[in-house]
Amino acid sequence: MSYADFITLLFAFFTTMYAISTVDAQKMSKMVASMQLALQGDPAAPAPVPLPQAGVPQPVVPRIDNLVELRRQLAARLEHQISQGHVEIGVDSRGLVVSIREAGSFASGSAELSDGMRALLAEVAAPLSELPHQIRIEGHTDDTPIRTSRFRSNWELSTARATQVIACLQNELGLPAARLSAAGYGEFHPRVPNASAVARAENRRVDLVILNTATSTAEEPAGAAR
Repeated sequence: MSYADFITLLFAFFTTMYAISTVDAQKMSKMVASMQLALQGDPAAPAPVPLPQAGVPQPVVPRIDNLVELRRQLAARLEHQISQGHVEIGVDSRGLVVSIREAGSFASGSAELSDGMRALLAEVAAPLSELPHQIRIEGHTDDTPIRTSRFRSNWELSTARATQVIACLQNELGLPAARLSAAGYGEFHPRVPNASAVARAENRRVDLVILNTATSTAEEPAGAAR
């Protein structure tokens, strides 16, 4: 081999080696970013769910309540009563609240259900029968003192109204007794200050509280769990 051919081959060899060793900066930056992501984790990515371990208690994940759909159904069923101002449907930390005014539901100072109240409760009970939620009936009065041959205080009147609603839901409409509870608050949980006749009328009500899962779990009687 001549000296010129040797120099030519040597030049070609080093040229090839240089081309192989040249780094693509864009590809290298992507590779570095990928390495950092793998080592540090993506802050925007959701945290991995740990696998269950034998013998280690797992946190209880509460189920999602179907109270949104229930509210929609009740609003459709009670559209007329809502438009007349006799019923309000709302949501608070306890669950779904169906608030029924005294007017048209009970005679003044009485715990006897009117025919209109029975019909209204039938509309409420129909979708409730399809759900497992606990239901608390709460009686409320205004701050006008009462003392009759039957009721010596607003405590007794509010509690009697709540229990009469329960009797209707259970005996006439078929809701299980184990899902029902009653509370009488008298005048001590007003919605608005008792400053006028209109305000007092708003405070005289019975609330049907369809408890959400968190409230039901927190208030479950100690002896109910088996």
